[in-house]
Amino acid sequence: MMNTIIGKEQFLIEHNKLSPIHLQATFALLTQFQKQKKPLLKDSDWSFKLRIPLIMWLESLPPVKETYVRKSKKQTYENYPSTKF
Repeated sequence: MMNTIIGKEQFLIEHNKLSPIHLQATFALLTQFQKQKKPLLKDSDWSFKLRIPLIMWLESLPPVKETYVRKSKKQTYENYPSTKF
């Protein structure tokens, strides 16, 4: 199973199943890894032996800053003052 050649999507699914949350990857990260590590990925075929280089590469990335979403203020609806004509 170690040298089984699979597609990128299947590699991503299997890698994320086996990895803790902080080492899980996205399709975009795999593409970036593929560009930076071209000698490892001669073809478009992926195999499970690429997990160790991928994990080492993921650990070398700078930590991602969490983005905070501004909480919307709770809207309170008020009646307009009644106007008498």
